[in-house]
Amino acid sequence: MSQPPGAAVSLAEAPPADTPSKPPAAQRVLPLRRPGRWIATAVVLVLAAQFVHGLTTNPFYQWDRFGYWFLRPTILDGLLITLEVAAYSAVLGLLGGILLALARLSGSPVLRAVSWTYTWALRSIPLIVVLLFLYNFSALYRTLSVGVPFGPAFFSFDESRLATDMVIAVIGLSLNEAAYAAEVVRGGILSVDQGQHEAAAALGLPKSYQFRRIVFPQALRSITPNYVNQLIGLIKSTSLVFYVSLLDLFGSAQTMGATYPGDIVPLLLVVTVWYLILTSAVSVVQFYVERHYARGATRALPPTPLQKLRTALTDLRARVRREAAV
Repeated sequence: MSQPPGAAVSLAEAPPADTPSKPPAAQRVLPLRRPGRWIATAVVLVLAAQFVHGLTTNPFYQWDRFGYWFLRPTILDGLLITLEVAAYSAVLGLLGGILLALARLSGSPVLRAVSWTYTWALRSIPLIVVLLFLYNFSALYRTLSVGVPFGPAFFSFDESRLATDMVIAVIGLSLNEAAYAAEVVRGGILSVDQGQHEAAAALGLPKSYQFRRIVFPQALRSITPNYVNQLIGLIKSTSLVFYVSLLDLFGSAQTMGATYPGDIVPLLLVVTVWYLILTSAVSVVQFYVERHYARGATRALPPTPLQKLRTALTDLRARVRREAAV
């Protein structure tokens, strides 16, 4: 019988099944060369080295005076005030933002209108204007009273006695922070899948329980990184309370700079380093909070910096062993 067209090898020509095949020659897979990446890395390293060299060798920075001022009691007192103002304002601003977000999402047109108007106004007015307006608030209203609208007052109090510099700073920053936090919280709540709301409603759970135990914990995955950005901005915004006569970290440095004009640059470096420390601490807390709320949303939790370091050392050790074996 003739061989059918298209047949490449006949049965007689096929090699026996038990014939051992030769092992393929060992080949080494070379990574793709990326000269552009290496050139960019070299340029960045050279620029970074020049920056560090100029920062450490330029006598204009006066690093000896920096070390003198860094832990002075005046600076530490201002740092404590900065922490107090930032902590109070962050808590009050977040609580106010949650209330404004819930009002914006409510079914009441009055609450929605008030929440939208507040957010629009406070995001439009510069923070320094808000602080200065509150600082001079006693000139507009010397006394404040609580009672029936257009009727008798139950009790009154002197606004100037209660509105200390600390109170003015906290109220001003909290009012401003609440407007931004409201949009962050609202965006986080809207990011929760609608099926979660429907499933909770189908189970007959109360609205408050749905929000506290189902919606808000899931919304925190979206809220946390955005609100931490706001919190970092809040820490830096505390430098404006100097204009309402509150000597925070920046205000203390400004006062010392006026007394010692030759130390202005070291004092500014002290303020810069302390703000870097505060914002870095907040970033570390942000990482662990995000990692906590990532449970159930990802297959594996993001590795911690220590775990990343261990993995990098293990990979480097394995790479060295492979190179030595070759």
